[in-house]
Amino acid sequence: MTREERALVEMSGIVVEFAGNRVLDAVDLTLRAGEVHAVLGENGAGKSTLIGALTGTHPIASGRVSIAGEPWMPTSVAHSRAAGIATVFQEAHLLPHLTVTENIMLGNEERGAFGLNWRRSRERALDVLAKLGLDDVDPATRLSRLSPAVKQLVAVARALVLEPRVLILDEPTSSLDGEEAGRLLGVVRRLRDRGVAILFVSHFLEHVLAVSDRMTVLREGRVVAEHRTEDVDRADLVSNMLGGDVDALRELRSERAAHHYASGAPVRLRAESLGRRGVLEATDLELSPGEIVGFAGLRGSGRTELARLLSGVERADHGEIWLDGHRIDLRTPGAGLHRGIAMSSEDVRGDGLIGGLTGRENLMLTLQATRGWAHPVSPAEQRAVIETWAEALRLPQDDLDRPAEQLSGGTQQKIMLARLLATRPHVLILDEPTRGIDIAAKLDIQRRVARLAGDGVAVVFISSQLEEVVRLSDRIVVLKDREKIGELSNGPAVTVDTIVEMIAADLAEGA
Repeated sequence: MTREERALVEMSGIVVEFAGNRVLDAVDLTLRAGEVHAVLGENGAGKSTLIGALTGTHPIASGRVSIAGEPWMPTSVAHSRAAGIATVFQEAHLLPHLTVTENIMLGNEERGAFGLNWRRSRERALDVLAKLGLDDVDPATRLSRLSPAVKQLVAVARALVLEPRVLILDEPTSSLDGEEAGRLLGVVRRLRDRGVAILFVSHFLEHVLAVSDRMTVLREGRVVAEHRTEDVDRADLVSNMLGGDVDALRELRSERAAHHYASGAPVRLRAESLGRRGVLEATDLELSPGEIVGFAGLRGSGRTELARLLSGVERADHGEIWLDGHRIDLRTPGAGLHRGIAMSSEDVRGDGLIGGLTGRENLMLTLQATRGWAHPVSPAEQRAVIETWAEALRLPQDDLDRPAEQLSGGTQQKIMLARLLATRPHVLILDEPTRGIDIAAKLDIQRRVARLAGDGVAVVFISSQLEEVVRLSDRIVVLKDREKIGELSNGPAVTVDTIVEMIAADLAEGA
């Protein structure tokens, strides 16, 4: 029987809903023994939800699943494991103070008449490591002494102790450098050749192209394409992932053109060789008052990492930042805020809003933080700030009085933006400010960003939707694989295809 015929897992018409919202919409996926099947898509595309559906952590509302031709429906992680499905997540749940053997065998230790049999457990761990080609890993070494790559490989070894038929790898190379990622991809190929069906989820396109046999592209919870890797066109693949334009927002680009930024203004923020080992290569960047600079690139390209270094959310270990001609040291996000640099995270729920506080309370948090808790913002100033930004961003008063966790995604994004604008920043860094919200909310936020630039604020705008980047930006910085690969001055000749072709050409050159 050929690889193409050996369908091991078949998912058909899978629907998953969260609070009445359909997050997977009639998704089909087939995993074959001895094949690496990659799933691609930007943030919010449905990749993690698909993993959850297969592993039993997200209930399937409708659709069918079969394993080796037999009907089956996952009900829990334990149920999926019993069916031969193992998962290695991006953040490996390992214990650094335990040895390699103890981590690999945790929960599956060999037992004898007098309790745990560590000799047999060690032998079994050695056997698994040998099958992965990891003979050089000492099973007695404490995990804390190993490199990130070897730790990730230990996580894979632990998943293989029960000899699964299906192995799910969720962003396995996200924290690895090129050489380390190459070693892990070699292990993936070895497992494929042993007949394991592998679901490989990654935002690193080059890793996907290097290791996968087939790929499925998700966008907004739907399958938009499936390709055999050997037949795929890189530019088409990037276009599949990033999607098309939104008709209701097209007019905004002409509005931006009417108030286009004039080059030659003094530099507000300058980064020289800014970077962090394993996170971002040395990067140069200039940002002027009244200018919107878009960061474009696939997930994992370095766009968010650069934003976090510029704002002080993460500290650079090399390079310099200059603000209005003065060198500054951003040790913390607070240091950035005190200098007028404000950043909105792409994870509004995780890094931004506090779900149990009302919209009104959330809106005031950043301004209060800049004042210090010993100097509370007066009630009168609070009312003035809230009224100003509620009107500017069309925030209903009823929403401001409700807990943030009960608000729509669009309202949450508006409150997050208002919270930053209340500090009157000179530099505003927005990471995915319109992700997952409706067209009306997108338009409100994008128009406000354009007006802020018109008022002299220097803006960094990051979006997975390249149409937004092209529509709003004066300049576009293109990143790929944790480094800046080019910069475009926006104009009538610059389109989404211009950026897609730039990313795809760089991929081809590196192939």
